[in-house]
Amino acid sequence: MTDQIDTDQAEQDEIEREPTLLYLISPLKVDGDFPQRLARALDAGPVAAFQFRVKDIDQHEAARLAEPLQAICAEREVAFIVNDSISLAKRLGADGVHLGQEDGTVEEARKALGRDAQIGVTCHDSRHLAMEAGDAGADYVAFGAYFPTTTKDVKHKAGLDLLEWWQRIFEIPCVAIGGITPENCGALVEAGADFLAVSGAVWNGDEAAAVKAFNEAIAAAMP
Repeated sequence: MTDQIDTDQAEQDEIEREPTLLYLISPLKVDGDFPQRLARALDAGPVAAFQFRVKDIDQHEAARLAEPLQAICAEREVAFIVNDSISLAKRLGADGVHLGQEDGTVEEARKALGRDAQIGVTCHDSRHLAMEAGDAGADYVAFGAYFPTTTKDVKHKAGLDLLEWWQRIFEIPCVAIGGITPENCGALVEAGADFLAVSGAVWNGDEAAAVKAFNEAIAAAMP
């Protein structure tokens, strides 16, 4: 019996995790040369998804800005996710939507966007919110912030133990977000983040160099 347990454990240890992947979040300004910058970033290394995140503009203008970005993602088979707005995601025929805690429910998003849509939910530092999202049918949950960030106001601080717990128990992917850089992302990868959601660390400098640096850091940290 002991030998069997040891064998089972050895087989389990040999199961390799899928590599952690980048999930790019747009800056608030996506006009001007941003489409070219997005293309450069996506061509620089593996990126799983791009989140279109704009604020304080009407849906017609948001759709106009999204069109070229969505096409760039489609050409490269990168998921195009809309932040906050189920209605905009439906209008664009986006690959999915990311919901904050006050942006509607997973059920509403699924009804509007269909069963194939990728629906993510911000869960801050809460195991309870994450389990609720999973039970509701979310495709991924997002935890954070992990580090100080200027991209948005930080009201919640998540710990590495949250990623470790989720990875150990649940099959739904988890996303780490908040102030992540190539220099500090290693611990998140080791703890079990399936995706790293990044914005400022890419768009505040050379986007292609940043994507390359992130992917090198991820590869170095993968167990």
